[in-house]
Parts: sequence; C-alpha cells; structure tokens
Amino acid sequence: MTAVVAWQKSSFSDGGDAPNCIELAAFQGALRLRESDEPGTVIATTGPGLAALIRHLREHDRY
Repeated sequence: MTAVVAWQKSSFSDGGDAPNCIELAAFQGALRLRESDEPGTVIATTGPGLAALIRHLREHDRY
C-alpha cells in the first residue's frame, strides 16, 4: 500500500501573479517541499531548516 501525502499549497500562490505554487507536507518525520509544476521533485527538510530558508529568502528579497 502506498502512503498518502497531504500537500498544502502556500497562501501566497492563490493570486493571479503567482504562476508557480510551492506546496508543503509533513511526512515520515520530515517536512517536504515541492513546486506544483514539478511534483516529482521533492526536498526534505526539518522545521529549523525551513525556518532558516524562509529567513534567508526574506533577507534577500529583491522585489
């Protein structure tokens, strides 16, 4: 039997300005990230690792 992963789409991905959606799931003790247009490519991380990534992206936001 294949385990079902419940992906949650980012709230920032719902608008018309966001053609790519980032999705997050908790599965087998890790957080998983993927882009909706490439669902087969998944990155596994921890809570602190994801928090560090978000901090880094916010600090280097050039938009």
